[in-house]
Amino acid sequence: MEYEQQVIVAGAGPTGLLNALGLAQQGLDVTVVERSAEPNDAPRAILYHWSTLDGLERLGLYDDATQAGFLKQDYAHHVRDTGETINYGLKALEGRVKHPHNLHLGQGALARIILRHLEQLPNARVLWGHKITGISQDDSAVTVTAEHDGNPVQLQAPWLIGADGAGSAVRNALNLPFEGFTWPERFVAANIRFPDDRKGWAQTTFYVDDVLGAIIVKIDNSGPHGLWRYTYMEDAVLPEEGVVERLPRFLEQIFGPEVAAGTTLDAIAPYRMHQRSAPTYRVGRVLLAGDAAHATNPTGGFGLTMGLFDSYVLNEALGAVASGKAGESVLDAYSELRRSAFIDKASPRATANKRLIFHSSDPIQRDSDLELFRRMGNDPELAAEVLYFTKTLETPSLVHA
Repeated sequence: MEYEQQVIVAGAGPTGLLNALGLAQQGLDVTVVERSAEPNDAPRAILYHWSTLDGLERLGLYDDATQAGFLKQDYAHHVRDTGETINYGLKALEGRVKHPHNLHLGQGALARIILRHLEQLPNARVLWGHKITGISQDDSAVTVTAEHDGNPVQLQAPWLIGADGAGSAVRNALNLPFEGFTWPERFVAANIRFPDDRKGWAQTTFYVDDVLGAIIVKIDNSGPHGLWRYTYMEDAVLPEEGVVERLPRFLEQIFGPEVAAGTTLDAIAPYRMHQRSAPTYRVGRVLLAGDAAHATNPTGGFGLTMGLFDSYVLNEALGAVASGKAGESVLDAYSELRRSAFIDKASPRATANKRLIFHSSDPIQRDSDLELFRRMGNDPELAAEVLYFTKTLETPSLVHA
């Protein structure tokens, strides 16, 4: 039986769009179904680790992404309690990897770049404003039922990728649990403009404190009052609608009243944090990827990193299966290997990062945890070894040896 599309992708965030682009580039007909009416520009992920950039290059996105964002190497931990600043960076990777730098770019901006590339392909389309209401499957196809402007819509394809976020309608329709836990605190991600010529602040600074802990990251190079992401944590008991009023107090305690007074807010997004995973990332003809498969707190930037690595290996594997070049066993391997990468590596590291930056109430333990970063600043071999961790989150091609 012929279908209007060979693959349906649920979700038009970077993970969904990357899968759609990779599949369409292989010649498959792809339809993306997205609940929202347009790309989501709310403050979310902005960091792309050096290890993910090869994949963007393979898909033809690297040049556009680096032109829209900027490349950087520096990092620092700043300890509020002692005033110590520990500087280190990615310079140790130079001569060892192709892209020895990270990319800073808003997640929404990357999604729009991918979308532009996808729109150039005649075998891909995005259906905006389509809310998935049901999924069924048999041995040959998946049927997706959606609602658009109050009217039912039905789509069929041999394969479905659920990349529709932590609240995934696809995962829920499969009756898969989302195993793990939700952190009791609320994270707040704020895009702010403030003076960025202050000495002693790296373009990525982890502000270590058990009350005022924050991740402070430069987003663009737009001038002396550039755009920065300031991510901090607050008690989830506080009313969510009051985050804008509470933000100046945090800024003043970290940067002082003068900087706080000169700060303007571009966007703000409060959200809950999770350490969760589905028990499997494949159920028959349905695959899960990105936050639909696994969700982590963002400390260290492993959430979107895992979504990118999911996408790189999945679109290639599914494309090979759909075109008859590989057996379905590669999809089982995808599920097993990507879940292991999250459970055994990404989630534990993100948890450790969060505890260091936001929960360092024990000065002895904190000092011990920071010693590795002190050593990295003086030992390039050690730094390269530690920085290579993000590469271990990648799953090599399941199609090509």
